[in-house]
Amino acid sequence: MLKLPKITDNYLLILFLIGSVIFLTQLDVLYVNIMEARNFIAAREMLEKENWLLTTLNDLPRYQKPPLPTWLTALSAWIFGNYDLYAMRLPAAITAVMLLFIFYAFQGLLKIPKKQGFLSALILATSFYIIFSGRDGQWDIFTHTFMMGSIFFLIKIFQDSKKLYRNAVLAAIFFGASLLSKGPVSLYALFLPFLIAYGLTYNYRGFKGKRLAIFLFIILGIALGTWWFIYVRIADPVTFLKIATRETSNWAGYNVRPFYYYWSFFVQSGIWTIPSFVALLYPYLKNKVSNPKAYKFSFLWTIAAVILLSVIPEKKSRYLLPVLIPMAINTGFYIEYLFRNFRKLSKSESWIVYVNHGLIAFIGLVFPLAAFFYLDLTGFWFWYIAASVTLFGIGLGILYFLWKKKYPPVFYLTVSFIAGIILFGFPLMYAFLKNPDFNNIKNLNLLAEEENFEVYEYKSFSPELIWEYGSSIPLIEDLKNLENKDSFGILFMEEDSLQVKSYFKNFEIKQRERYDLNYVNPEAGGYKDRLIRAFYLLESKD
Repeated sequence: MLKLPKITDNYLLILFLIGSVIFLTQLDVLYVNIMEARNFIAAREMLEKENWLLTTLNDLPRYQKPPLPTWLTALSAWIFGNYDLYAMRLPAAITAVMLLFIFYAFQGLLKIPKKQGFLSALILATSFYIIFSGRDGQWDIFTHTFMMGSIFFLIKIFQDSKKLYRNAVLAAIFFGASLLSKGPVSLYALFLPFLIAYGLTYNYRGFKGKRLAIFLFIILGIALGTWWFIYVRIADPVTFLKIATRETSNWAGYNVRPFYYYWSFFVQSGIWTIPSFVALLYPYLKNKVSNPKAYKFSFLWTIAAVILLSVIPEKKSRYLLPVLIPMAINTGFYIEYLFRNFRKLSKSESWIVYVNHGLIAFIGLVFPLAAFFYLDLTGFWFWYIAASVTLFGIGLGILYFLWKKKYPPVFYLTVSFIAGIILFGFPLMYAFLKNPDFNNIKNLNLLAEEENFEVYEYKSFSPELIWEYGSSIPLIEDLKNLENKDSFGILFMEEDSLQVKSYFKNFEIKQRERYDLNYVNPEAGGYKDRLIRAFYLLESKD
C-alpha cells in the first residue's frame, strides 16, 4: 500500500511550493505602480545606456536608491530578452521566497521547533505587506531579506565559536547587500531592533575570542555596503549632495504623521490581523507558549521596531514591512498554542478564533454570488469559475473543521485561501478596472518611430508614462528651446495644454491625442490626473 509522506517530512518542500504559488504565479497581472516604474526605468536604462553605477531615471540622475536590486532586475530582463513584467518582477519574487527559507532556518537558532518555525513561515508568506512587496518591483523586500541573512549568520557568531570567520564574512556580505539595496533603512528598522531585543532577552555574553570576527563583520559589511555611495559622491558630487540633502529633509518634513500612526501595525498582516493582535498580548500568552524566552525575544523585537519607526516623522504604511518579520515569529507562538489546545479552550478564548476564521470562510462562501453580480465577467469566466470553486470549497472546509474543533486544517486552509486568491482571483482584477478612456502611451512611441519625430515632455513626467512609452522622453522646462525645430511632438499635463496655441503660433497642429494610463474608471477612487497627457504633433509653417 502506498504510504504518503507526512507533512513533517517536507517542511522545506511545502514552503517552497506555497512560496512559489504566492510569489511566482500571476506575477504579470497587476499594472505597474509609480515606485515600480521608477525602478524598472532605471533597470532599462542600465541595459540600454550602460548607466550601471551613475544610475538614471528618464536620463536624469537617480541616486536616491542604491543599485543592487536594479542590477538584479536588469539582469533578469537581459536573461529573458525583454522588459516583460514577469521578468522585471521576478527578482523581487525570488527574494521573497528566499526570505521564507532564511526566516525558517533562523527560528531553529532560537530553539523553536521545526513545526512552529514552519507555521510562522507560512504566516509570513501570507501576510499582506509581505505578499505586496514580494510581488511588486519595489526594493524593500531586497533590503530586509538580505538583512535577515546577515542577522542569521551574526546570531551564529553569538551562539557558537565554530566557523567564526566564515560566518562573519557571510554576515558581512548580506549586510552589505542590504545597504546596497536601500541604504540604512533595514539597518535602522530591522537590525537595530534585533540587537536591542536580543540583548534584553539573551544578553551579550560569551564573546571572548569572538571580537576579531565581529570586528571583521563590521568593517567588511560597511565597506561592501558603502562603496557605491562613496563612488557617486566622488564622480558626481554636486548632484549627489543635492539629492542626499533632499532625501534627508524628507525624513523630517515629508509625509509627516503623528507618533501613534503605526499603532495599528498588526493590521498589515492581513488575514492574520486578529491572531497577531492576540499574540501581542504578552501577559496573556507568556505562560502558554512552549519557549517563553524566544517568545519574549520576538515580542521585544516587534515592539522595538515599531517604536523606532514611530520616532521618524516621515511615515508610510509600507515602512512597516520589517515589523512583519519578527511579528510572524510572535504570531507563530499563538498559532502553535492553538494547534495544541484548541479543543480544550474555554469559550472566552475560542470565540475570537471562530470570528477570525469564520469571517474568512464567509468571504469564500459569498464570493461566487458577489463576483457574479458586481463584476463584468466577459472574458473572465474561466477565472471566475476557478476562483469560485476554490474559495467556496475552502470556506466550507474552514467551517467544517471549526465545527469539529480541529484547528490545524483550519490554519492550512486559511493559507490555501490566500494561495487560491492569487492563483485564480488576481486575473479578475481587470473585471473591476474599466476605464473607457484608457489609451496607452506606448502607441505614441510606435507613431514616433514610424513618422520619425522627437517627443518631448513639458515641465514634469510621470514614471508610469515613461515606462509604458518604452524609452526616455526629454524634459523641456522652457518652450523657447523648441522654436527652431521643424517638427516635434510634445506632451502636456491637461491644465498646461492651452499654451500650445498661444505659444506656437508659427506651427501647425498636425495631430492631437489624449493619453490616459488610468486603469480605473474616471468616476472611481484612485483615478489620477497625473497619468493623463495631451499630445500635440507640431510642424513649422515656415
